[in-house]
Amino acid sequence: MTYILGIESSCDETAAAVVIDGKTIASNIVASQIDLHAKHGGVFPELASRAHVEAIDSVVDQAVNDAGIAYEQIDAIAVTQGPGLVGSLLVGINYAKGLALMSGKPLLGINHLEGHIYSLWLTQPFAEPEFPVLVLIVSGGHSELLLMTGHGQYQRLGGTIDDAAGEAFDKVGRLLNLPFPGGPNIERVAKMGNAHAYDFPRALRDSSYDFSFSGLKTAVRREVTVPPSGSRSRRRRGAEKRAQLRSDVSVNDVAASFQVAVTDILVEKAARAAKAYGATEIFMAGGVSANQLLREKMRKETDLPVRYPPLNLCTDNGAMIAAAGYFRYEAGLRSDLSFDVLPTWPLSNGLYEEV
Repeated sequence: MTYILGIESSCDETAAAVVIDGKTIASNIVASQIDLHAKHGGVFPELASRAHVEAIDSVVDQAVNDAGIAYEQIDAIAVTQGPGLVGSLLVGINYAKGLALMSGKPLLGINHLEGHIYSLWLTQPFAEPEFPVLVLIVSGGHSELLLMTGHGQYQRLGGTIDDAAGEAFDKVGRLLNLPFPGGPNIERVAKMGNAHAYDFPRALRDSSYDFSFSGLKTAVRREVTVPPSGSRSRRRRGAEKRAQLRSDVSVNDVAASFQVAVTDILVEKAARAAKAYGATEIFMAGGVSANQLLREKMRKETDLPVRYPPLNLCTDNGAMIAAAGYFRYEAGLRSDLSFDVLPTWPLSNGLYEEV
């Protein structure tokens, strides 16, 4: 058996896990910062970094202890190298480097997006896919459409040109005075709303596989808020914080209509890309892949099998980093202790040849 310790700290979760042979979770510990950032309506980078520093030692220790193994039994250490917030990433990377230096264990810097993909390998029971597979990664920071032709082999087909899907959920959630994070709270109130009450735009409905959600967010703002008073320049500064929700607006209806617009765009592009590139399956990963409407529509509107992680593995976690690390470890790849943080790091072929 091969034990991989995975460490994740790219944003607002301090996470560590031990995974056996890339598919079996021996432990999975996550220290969430949701309550810390809720009052800010989003992730505050400096607070996130401090919270990681405070939590990481106990989180990693608990992951190893819960796995029922000693540090000596770990075969390799995998840590998120990017993309993500620089300060947050540095906490995890420096901790992992220290462990590797003290223990002599191999170190693997892992792409966070690839980690999300390999969260699917932790779904039990898991059958190895017949490549190529169409991958849709949708989270707070990313909306990516990829063709996965083998382990570690990716062709980027499209992505967001502005806001990511999860970011749009968070911003619209703030407009509607819903708690952070916006995604699950919009989904919650949307169940009580009329999805046809508002006809929000679906941008970039062309032949490309790119996404755009900023126009959709702006359309929601114009529909539901009272324009702030004051000079034009003052209106632009901090407008999102000062926007007042109109009293005649149904939050449930807006949430339902917005959610349908986002899922329409994601499903339409993914289904079209899967057909064009001869994909055998569709994989969905990332926090937004937990959305039940997105899952249902993807299953209904494509003839291909659709896979997604269990809900507890959709958001950031150490198990997905350990799973991705296992396949890198088995391929003989290792990271030098001098490797640096990569706040932007797109998935592509030769992913680890460039770093």
